[in-house]
Amino acid sequence: MTTAPSRSAPPPPPNDESADGASANEQLLAAAKTDNEELLVSALNQLEDVNYADGLGNTALHYAVIHGSTDVLEHLLEHDSIHLDLRNRLQGDTPLHIAIRQRYEEHPAARLYIVGSLLEAGADQLVKNRHGQRPGDALPPFSENADPESDDEKIRSMLRRVLAETMVASSGDVVDEDDDIIDPNDVASDSD
Repeated sequence: MTTAPSRSAPPPPPNDESADGASANEQLLAAAKTDNEELLVSALNQLEDVNYADGLGNTALHYAVIHGSTDVLEHLLEHDSIHLDLRNRLQGDTPLHIAIRQRYEEHPAARLYIVGSLLEAGADQLVKNRHGQRPGDALPPFSENADPESDDEKIRSMLRRVLAETMVASSGDVVDEDDDIIDPNDVASDSD
């Protein structure tokens, strides 16, 4: 009887993890979940792209919004590679969808701050999720009796303002000031 040849196990996959056992992408997501700027900076020093998505399709930006991690959020929004409108796998939500729907019980002002920051950074309020909903659709329906100082109405106002600004900018009706340019052939006079 012959003995079977010995088989060795295949070599392990290359190790791309840092000394503490977490890859740079895992550190990035953990920093967003815990608002840990030090961990975020460590991860960013190892990464060029901050749009890594986990199995649920959530990126660090999604998690910063979900957990109200405002310090990490600001760093992410300033990063050159950030994609503001990536949709996750579960609902197809962008970070703006989540921010508008999210209620931050411990820090109520965080919702307005996060929505405002995303809009200022250029998040698209017209992207639809898997249910055909835009981010603003998460707000309760407009009511004449609504308190204009409520967070929902302030967010509705922000969305309207940004949409109007976008429409004006895209229509080409914006005129740059040219007061410092003097045309001697111009018959209109500014000195009247």
